[in-house]
Amino acid sequence: MIEQFINFVIRPPRADYNPDQYLWETDFTLAGRKYKRQDLELTNGRGHILRCSHYMPSPLPEDTPLPCVIYCHGNSGCRADANEAAVILLPSNITVFTLDFSGSGLSDGEYVSLGWHEKDDLKIVVSHLRSNKQISRIGLWGRSMGAVTSLLYGAEDPSIAGMVLDSAFSNLFDLMMELVDVYKIRLPKFTVKVAVQYMRRVIQKKAKFDIMNLNCMQAAPKTFIPSLFGHATEDIFIQPRHSEIIFKSYAGDKNIIKFDGDHNSPRPQFYYDSVSIFFYNVLHPPQVPSAISTKLEKYYDLGDLKVGAGVNESLLYEIIAGLRSVETDAASSSSVPPSILAAKSDLLLDEDDRTSTIIDDVPLHLQENTNDLNEECCSYSSSNRESWGRCSSLGGSDGDPSSADCKSANNRQQRTLKALATPLRKIQRKLDPPKGEEEVKDNKKNSSKKKDPTVVQKKPKSEKMEKFEALSQRIRLSILKRVNHHRRQ
Repeated sequence: MIEQFINFVIRPPRADYNPDQYLWETDFTLAGRKYKRQDLELTNGRGHILRCSHYMPSPLPEDTPLPCVIYCHGNSGCRADANEAAVILLPSNITVFTLDFSGSGLSDGEYVSLGWHEKDDLKIVVSHLRSNKQISRIGLWGRSMGAVTSLLYGAEDPSIAGMVLDSAFSNLFDLMMELVDVYKIRLPKFTVKVAVQYMRRVIQKKAKFDIMNLNCMQAAPKTFIPSLFGHATEDIFIQPRHSEIIFKSYAGDKNIIKFDGDHNSPRPQFYYDSVSIFFYNVLHPPQVPSAISTKLEKYYDLGDLKVGAGVNESLLYEIIAGLRSVETDAASSSSVPPSILAAKSDLLLDEDDRTSTIIDDVPLHLQENTNDLNEECCSYSSSNRESWGRCSSLGGSDGDPSSADCKSANNRQQRTLKALATPLRKIQRKLDPPKGEEEVKDNKKNSSKKKDPTVVQKKPKSEKMEKFEALSQRIRLSILKRVNHHRRQ
């Protein structure tokens, strides 16, 4: 029994996997953008080879350094655990680095140490990224053992921009005492303490670390890195009180989120949303132009409007594209360039297709990051980051914000998107019935009374197109007036 418990701590089931099957492909696409997986090997201070992977845009911008988040897996995990992190962070221009810690996955080493030796592995990874001029700020995202690893390393390296700590334990000795009760090992208390002391000596001999030194409560009061804590309310393996204790003694800016589930359950969407905006706020990724904006820039001529004029061109292109999607019945489909029609984002749709891709009257290209899953990449990030900031804003009190607050903030964000992005014609169409239908109803009533039916002719397409062009001209003139005003100042 004691030997099994020792193996449970330092030699849990080890992930044996094929990287080509369980990791993202070496070249893949998320949200219409191309990315790549770069595999590499690093050697830690004990001579163990660490198998690593770095997810990044393809090609990587040469003149624009990008931030990076290092994902740290749990005691039985591996690099494959970072697949979700890549989906969440890559669309925000944040690269993701992941590794198999020593004793885990495909890396060398026989035992894990639940954070003690892993923090040294993490130091090797950080040094490697620091030597890369294409990497700017660095963040840490750890789960279970990985969260403890991140916290222990963060106490030694204040240059880390931010940390997400999911299900960390406060200290290993208390955790082992709790697990005795969880797994119903019926022994007197004094006998359990004697057994733990015996296991301490065995672990120290085999894995070369002292379980009494593995204490996050010593690191938390001297760590000032902005941190987002997370814990499942039904976690019986590492109980939520561990994160609560660390949170109360943590010295830096902090926030904590609790959610339904257990230790190994999938994390809810609002938690991923909070992680996305947290890293966006602390890492400040650059706004690299997307492929969609480039195609729209070629198609829509903005005349004298330039990038340096103080106007967000990508937002303007989205507004114009939203107006175009409403007015597709007024223009010929042959007028749209094939390159845009072939784009996976499908910005311009006909009326039948639009019913399946518009949610709450918001165009698809503005909704793609707020849906639960993207068609091809399950993207969890949002384009409206100020509203989401309420879910994971730093500097919270020691109280525990509930998940309902985050969900309500997410709903407010969706309503904000609807108010800002819904075309005016679409709102009118929803509130008021079309004029053509009113006239048809009136004519039907008159025909039943006077028995003199009249035929209501639809407005020619050219007239609709003229109205659309006039509306576009007014938008352009208003923007140009704003530009001239800024120039005069």
